[in-house]
Amino acid sequence: MSNILESVNKRTQLVGQNRLELLLFKLNGHQRFGINVFKVKEVLQCPPLTSLPRLNSSVRGIAHVRGMTISVIDLSAATGGRPIEDLSSSFIIISEYNRSIQGFLVSSVERIINMNWEAIMPPPQGSGKGSYLTAVTEIDNELVEILDVEKILDEISPVNTNISQELDKKLTIDRAQHHHIMVIDDSSVARKQIIRSLTSLNLKIDTAKDGNEALTKLRAVAADLDDVSTEIPLIISDIEMPEMDGYTLTAEIRDDPKLRNIKVVLHTSLSGVFNQAMVEKVGANDFIAKFNPDELAASVNKHLSL
Repeated sequence: MSNILESVNKRTQLVGQNRLELLLFKLNGHQRFGINVFKVKEVLQCPPLTSLPRLNSSVRGIAHVRGMTISVIDLSAATGGRPIEDLSSSFIIISEYNRSIQGFLVSSVERIINMNWEAIMPPPQGSGKGSYLTAVTEIDNELVEILDVEKILDEISPVNTNISQELDKKLTIDRAQHHHIMVIDDSSVARKQIIRSLTSLNLKIDTAKDGNEALTKLRAVAADLDDVSTEIPLIISDIEMPEMDGYTLTAEIRDDPKLRNIKVVLHTSLSGVFNQAMVEKVGANDFIAKFNPDELAASVNKHLSL
């Protein structure tokens, strides 16, 4: 297991190339699932877990790993399946999402696959609002499901989406203008969190599920305008998305004369110093790690008050 994860430097070379690496794993049964390697800090055999009272039913316990105390979430139970039974043969995927570190309990871990985001597709229509899928892909002629981890985490420990009263008093945005922005994220939970956080700014907000859908909508507006930023001055985009990631979307916007003046804020659960370099490389205006409503509102205020 020590060599299942490649070095961070090698993995970060994929950033901005519309590519990703998926770590494949299984829960109960033969269905394979995937998680972006960028989110993974470590994979290890499930250590002894300490049970605590009043834990969420999907949290199997607390693990002590390298000086950290980490909640271990049973991904099978969290998505409506039966709990994973044999902890002695199971693994935990230690990951970082939205400024927090947690362990995901899985039955087995297979291998890492290098893929193009274009091969990652939205969930099938009809999967329903209760679905925990954020995307699917095909590997070895089998369907691989990519879970909406943000939805899982929000159900276990909901994030605060309210901006503070202190910040709200300092915002200089003209709320009477009803500024028009676009929010792009493949997670429906994340889109709703952003919209709730920005409610007090009195914005008109359009949404898109991925970079490809967003670019199509922006170019439709461009059919009637020479400068789309006069209509949609700002977009807030996730980075990890099916078909077209946020970095590629930003690069496409900067290469289009009618779109290039749109302000782009990349808002992502990814973390790491490489993100700041990519912000400059693709021409984004800001990078914000999820999820802090004050930081998000402050960035929107800054870019719409210029």
